[in-house]
Amino acid sequence: MKAIDQLREDPTQRVKIGVTDLDGVLRAKYISAEKLLSALDKGFGFCNVIFGWDIADQVYPDPLPDPGFADALASIDPDTIRQIPWEDALPFFLGDFRNDEGVAGAACPRSLLRRIVQRAEDLGFTARFGPEYEWFTYRETPDSLTRPAPPRPLTPGMFGYSGLRTSQHASFHRDLFDQLRSFGVQLEGLHTETGPGVLEAAVSHRPALEAADRAALLKLGVKEISYRHGFVSSFMAKPSASLPGCGGHMHQSLWRDGENVFYDPSAEGGMSKLLRHYIAGQLLFLPDIMPMFAPTVNSYKRYTEGSWAATRANWGEENRTVALRYIPGDGAATRLETRVPGADANPYLAIAAVLAAGLYGIEHELPLEMDAVRGSSYDQAIGNRLPKHLGQAAQAMRQSARVNSLFGAAFCDHFVRSRLLEWERFLGAVTDWEKERYFEQI
Repeated sequence: MKAIDQLREDPTQRVKIGVTDLDGVLRAKYISAEKLLSALDKGFGFCNVIFGWDIADQVYPDPLPDPGFADALASIDPDTIRQIPWEDALPFFLGDFRNDEGVAGAACPRSLLRRIVQRAEDLGFTARFGPEYEWFTYRETPDSLTRPAPPRPLTPGMFGYSGLRTSQHASFHRDLFDQLRSFGVQLEGLHTETGPGVLEAAVSHRPALEAADRAALLKLGVKEISYRHGFVSSFMAKPSASLPGCGGHMHQSLWRDGENVFYDPSAEGGMSKLLRHYIAGQLLFLPDIMPMFAPTVNSYKRYTEGSWAATRANWGEENRTVALRYIPGDGAATRLETRVPGADANPYLAIAAVLAAGLYGIEHELPLEMDAVRGSSYDQAIGNRLPKHLGQAAQAMRQSARVNSLFGAAFCDHFVRSRLLEWERFLGAVTDWEKERYFEQI
């Protein structure tokens, strides 16, 4: 690679590398080009504490996965090289722990997705994904967010698809579109969504691992570009009880020999037999893999009727109230949209869960016995209800032998334990709601 050769010419220059933890947080550091060139061949050490603490850097209680917090073996993926335009074109690489034999290798989300992608390739498929994210942008800084007042949205009002609001902050929206493209994250579209300061971006579809990389870097890029404009952007699933939440929807298709296997022009609605199996697999697993789509306590507050978020494991054609939206088209455009993941989901885990469940349906030729939902899903009791909270979802995942076989016991044990700890920490917290409701009256 030309860029790698340039690093060899000046091994003293700085580069940035990042790995993703269970919560989808990009943990990064600067290293010298000399260190990176050595690590390309033999890997490098990265403290495995990133899989032994939570999103707030609080270490998991005993028993720890590794009380000594040793270095895990991280591997750099040279294909992920790009430049960070807002850091003077600084070279950047993504890594993972695919060669580590300890806790990091078992827990690493990117490594899990690599294994699922290999499973698809073993079946003769190339999986392509187009992530789609919503987020809130505020007129705040990290410092100002510490004050007790509510955060101020970038713009007021419910202005979905607004030409006015995008023009109002044209330089910000221009930088989002152009600098993300320079960062190797091409957007198909960017627009305002319903709600004050809400934006949505669709990332162009790519092979599954690359799509997940771009999704992770989209979230990082949006936040860093926002900082440079004096704003803060949040991908929290439900930052306001009175407004719709933020989705992290996954558009997907499977390809073989250059053909979209979801499309069959001779079938009803153009829906191939393989696609029907694929949907059936996702419907089967949906209630038990929810922590991979909704990983936080806040995630589950997004799943309310009339909120554009699914509340049941169901499907429909061109229906945005269901969990799985079939989008018919020609051989290029036919696809499935999994609408369950929130914007707070780790993209590697969300894509791994979607793909693994769909492939299970194909491998086992599961019949799609559920009828498509017509009209509002909220008015019909079609499909199993999705879990109501993180504790319920994590227990369902823990008790599912099918899920263990799909992702491996080592990953499931570690991931579910992390979600249950998150739930337990929430149960021990005293919230403003409790104080307002009980403090004086009781």
